[in-house]
Amino acid sequence: MSERRTILCGWLAAVYLSLFVNISQAQDWQSLSDSERRLLQNFETRWSQLSEDRREQLLRGARRWSEMNPEQRQEARQQYKRWQGIPRERRAQLRDSYRRFMDLPEEERQRIREARKRFRQMPPQQRKQLREQWEKDKRGRTENRERRNQRERRRRERQERRRQRREETERT
Repeated sequence: MSERRTILCGWLAAVYLSLFVNISQAQDWQSLSDSERRLLQNFETRWSQLSEDRREQLLRGARRWSEMNPEQRQEARQQYKRWQGIPRERRAQLRDSYRRFMDLPEEERQRIREARKRFRQMPPQQRKQLREQWEKDKRGRTENRERRNQRERRRRERQERRRQRREETERT
């Protein structure tokens, strides 16, 4: 191995280990900063029982919160109140939609963001017309899907009847 390659491998290993050490240290309650502990004080007694992912999620949130200015914090509080006002089932649907969105390739997510931005810039009447058209198209797609399912069921039933007749014929 060349000296340059050895140095590069060593450097990468050091970066990887430093990241790993920071993550594992962040998992220990005592290693959190005073401001992080203050923000996360409701989790102190059960911190060690939380999953690593959940602890990292909470830490990211605490760090984001501490970087916000007062106006941003007030907006975040209002958004949280609105979120809590949404029925539990609807929140589950929204979380699922968000997960599916995040699973999309970045280019597709960007395309959707741009389309949403264009939609929000439309006049209210035009948005209403688009929503109505979308609902109409959605009903049509649902009806088409139901017709396709019915055709597929009938096709399978015909195949099954043919198979049964063949078996019957073979037995005689």
